[in-house]
Amino acid sequence: MKFLRREYDTLEALLPGLDKALSAVPLSELERRGGPGIAAFREAGGAGLLVPSEHGGIGAGARDAVRCTRAIATRSPSVAVAATMHNFSVASLVTLNATSTGFEWLLLDAVARDRRMMSSAFAEGRTGQGVLTPTMSARRTEGGWLVSGSKKPCSLSASMDLITASVALTEDDGTSSLGIAVIPAATEGITVRPFWNSLVLAGAESDEVVLADVLVPDELMIKPVLDPETNLDDLNTTGLVWFTLLVSAVYLGTASALVDRLLESGRGDTATRVDVVTDLEASALALDRVAWTVDSGQSGNDVLAEALTTRYAMQRTIRRVVGTTVELLGGMAFVSSPDVSLLAASVHALAFHPPGRTSTAASLERYHAGHPLRID
Repeated sequence: MKFLRREYDTLEALLPGLDKALSAVPLSELERRGGPGIAAFREAGGAGLLVPSEHGGIGAGARDAVRCTRAIATRSPSVAVAATMHNFSVASLVTLNATSTGFEWLLLDAVARDRRMMSSAFAEGRTGQGVLTPTMSARRTEGGWLVSGSKKPCSLSASMDLITASVALTEDDGTSSLGIAVIPAATEGITVRPFWNSLVLAGAESDEVVLADVLVPDELMIKPVLDPETNLDDLNTTGLVWFTLLVSAVYLGTASALVDRLLESGRGDTATRVDVVTDLEASALALDRVAWTVDSGQSGNDVLAEALTTRYAMQRTIRRVVGTTVELLGGMAFVSSPDVSLLAASVHALAFHPPGRTSTAASLERYHAGHPLRID
């Protein structure tokens, strides 16, 4: 099969017209602050990609979501990053909805029906910190919680309709617990401040979101129960698996965009061109295998360990492939267009997404020795 054909076919089947819309815009335009990519994703129905069909969504599984994300990233890494943060939040809501008697189903309906985009205000951008580590705190008030804190960077800061955030809750008796808040972006007390000064991934709208005593009703503050042995519960485990799959697909797609340009140029020798394609496709197959496991209904530490193993193996592969590909494309390709430098620089951001490589390596070592997987 032609390189990336499966991914583009999946994207067209689930979000018709999105690839055409993104392809019609230069990469530099999609990657700039205020670019049209996120609006195109929303218009194509991307907000409902992971929302189950009974709630008006597309109901895509993990394999299809990974393929769509990789395809989107070849057109715009920024749009793929923004879509990943939204889809991570939706996947968490879907997990809660399967076991909860709360209002998650209403939120899912609204996301799909009204094409609402959800930002993910978790521990992004802090190397070594867990993906659900609280970045905000809350105290009790009548009818709910007053949430304060900030998230930087926070993708979708200019396009978000809802914010999902991990929150350290302080009860009246002084005890603390973890909460997951779902907050309408128009709520009083929420402001956005400029933060992202890099040209790389600027189109993801990753600025600082600040909350100052924002009132969150009890029904919109979810309280997962943590397992003291692993520091994970079903929500955290499932969320981290989904995040790992999708964020890996973003940078696999970004590297694939460079390799696709190499194939079109015909530069370098045949054996080396085949090598870089083979390396990326091997990573794609590994990612697809973990996604298939998720779609088959499996979950827990074993699946998380597989996802993390795949991500960090892929991270090394991508660095090697991108270095080789940029060299083969040559200096004229690098200096005559911003595309090569933008794509090459973007892939390095994978290392900054949690969980950190050092803590993950220690966790996987303990896991393979027979101990519970613990992601801090």
